[in-house]
Amino acid sequence: MTSDPFMQAAIEEAQKGLAEGGIPIGSVLVIDNRIVGRGHNQRVQKGSCLLHAEMDCLENAGRLKAADYRRATLYSTLSPCDMCSGTVLLYGIKKVVIGENRTFKGPEDYVRSRGVELDLRDDAQCIQLMQDFIARQPVLWNEDIGE
Repeated sequence: MTSDPFMQAAIEEAQKGLAEGGIPIGSVLVIDNRIVGRGHNQRVQKGSCLLHAEMDCLENAGRLKAADYRRATLYSTLSPCDMCSGTVLLYGIKKVVIGENRTFKGPEDYVRSRGVELDLRDDAQCIQLMQDFIARQPVLWNEDIGE
C-alpha cells in the first residue's frame, strides 16, 4: 500500500474498474491538495473508445477554469497514452504522477519536452495490477492500447 493518499485513491479507482470487469487503470485530479475528480478505465463497461482512466477522471471533474488546470496534478496508475497525454497538454496540467510505466509507457519524453513535470513512482501495486491483468486478458489489453 502506497503512503501517498492520492496515488492510493487512483489505485482504488483501478481496483473498482477491475471489479466491474474492466481494465485496472485509475486516475485522480488534485487541486490545492484536494481530489476534484476521479475515474477509471471504462472502455469495457460503457463500450467507449475514449474512456481511459484519465479521460474519465477529467470528465468527472467537470468544467474547470484554465487557471484551475494549471494548478492541478493528475495522478494515474499507468503512464498516460497519447490521447490522455494530449489532454494534459491541451489543458495545461503542469504535473502528472505516474504509478508505473513498465507495462506501458506513453509519450513521456514528449510530455516532458512540453514543460510537464512527470513523477514516476514505480509502484509495486500498480505494476502487479497490470501484470496480472495483461496475463489474464491479453486480447483486451491489446485492444485498449490500440494493437
